[in-house]
Amino acid sequence: MTDIAIALYQDSFLYNALLTYTISVPNFINIMRDTIQHLIEPHIQDLGGFQARRLLPSDVLALVGPFIFFDHLGPAVFPPGRGVDVRPHPHINLATVTYLFEGVLLHRDSVGSVQEIRPGAVNWMTAGRGIVHSERTPDDERSKEAILHGIQTWIALPDEYEETDPWFRHHPATQLPAWEDAGVSFTLIAGEAYGRTSPVQIFSPMIYLDVQLTPGKQFTLPGNYSEQAVYSVTEGLLIDGVPLEQHRLAVITSGTEVNISASGKARCIVIGGEPVGERHKWWNFVSSRHSRIEQAKLDWREGRFAEVPQETEFIPLPEEPPSQAEQPL
Repeated sequence: MTDIAIALYQDSFLYNALLTYTISVPNFINIMRDTIQHLIEPHIQDLGGFQARRLLPSDVLALVGPFIFFDHLGPAVFPPGRGVDVRPHPHINLATVTYLFEGVLLHRDSVGSVQEIRPGAVNWMTAGRGIVHSERTPDDERSKEAILHGIQTWIALPDEYEETDPWFRHHPATQLPAWEDAGVSFTLIAGEAYGRTSPVQIFSPMIYLDVQLTPGKQFTLPGNYSEQAVYSVTEGLLIDGVPLEQHRLAVITSGTEVNISASGKARCIVIGGEPVGERHKWWNFVSSRHSRIEQAKLDWREGRFAEVPQETEFIPLPEEPPSQAEQPL
């Protein structure tokens, strides 16, 4: 391997392994070819009062299965009197999924939903032909120091469901399949994995797992889906014995089974599923049709989306092209 080739991997977890001689150069090449298709670093986004690490979409990959958007929110700490205030904004042809590690958010939307979400629960909102929502820190949480830490994803809907009626459902943590196996704790947020099925309604085959490992423990991720990725919420994770740097999304080569282990207490998120086809994305709008996004822009600009009860604010349509920071939850 040339010096130039090694330089290309200086920001990767495999480069770190080379430096510490945990793997040889030939094995480095084999792991890159056989196990990891892409290693995605986050872009830091300012969402107004707190930051998010955005992994999808990226410069090298738009989707993993049906997942077209992946934000690691926080961890953020708000002083008393402050909190999250994501004003009403629209979506089409996708579903949003909120999953928190810490903190509380209050969801409101244009179909009349009002729902707090707490750690371990799932808020699934299907935009379909169009929905508007806001996400805020509840008033009773603002009287004290507030924390926000979690994962926000968007799911691209298959063509035949893009214009379905909008709906929202909340699933408490107690409803989700959760189990422990040899020092590894699993929570199945959505989809199917290890013979279990989440009660969260989905539109195409997918896997969405929250996995926590104690030091020295490991699990095997089968290559059951065409596209899968592992996100390192914490440090201390290894894929096939090679360290994965914190806050990286490792996209697994299709059909590959991998071993994920922990050198210390660690946590990761697994996403994936079957591809839904090419998608266009602009601001909060996702669709298989560019013309549909243009129509959504016009509808939002002219006030044709439904309003969110009890909300008087909204996020205006951004100037083109929209900045990454203008893409709220």
